[in-house]
Amino acid sequence: MTDQGKGVVKTRIAQKLTQALAPAALNVIDESHSHAGHGHHHPDGETHFRVEVVSAAFEGKSLIERHRLVNALLSDELADRVHALAISAKTPHEAAPV
Repeated sequence: MTDQGKGVVKTRIAQKLTQALAPAALNVIDESHSHAGHGHHHPDGETHFRVEVVSAAFEGKSLIERHRLVNALLSDELADRVHALAISAKTPHEAAPV
């Protein structure tokens, strides 16, 4: 993945999470621009992400189990280009408006 064009890592993250979790909602946000000048920043970005995912696959799982699942799905990205990953992982019930 290193030295790939802008948006490639974001697309790969979205594809992996979509295939594995069949999300009701998914938002992958590249926050790399906020970390310019910090360690592990890359000029093309795609090093710091926020993932907001709503999936029935999280039913019955604790918050730590949900995060471990997302981290496992994205292990290749975390081992290479992605330095930081913030995760919001909710069930459809938890994400429903009150």
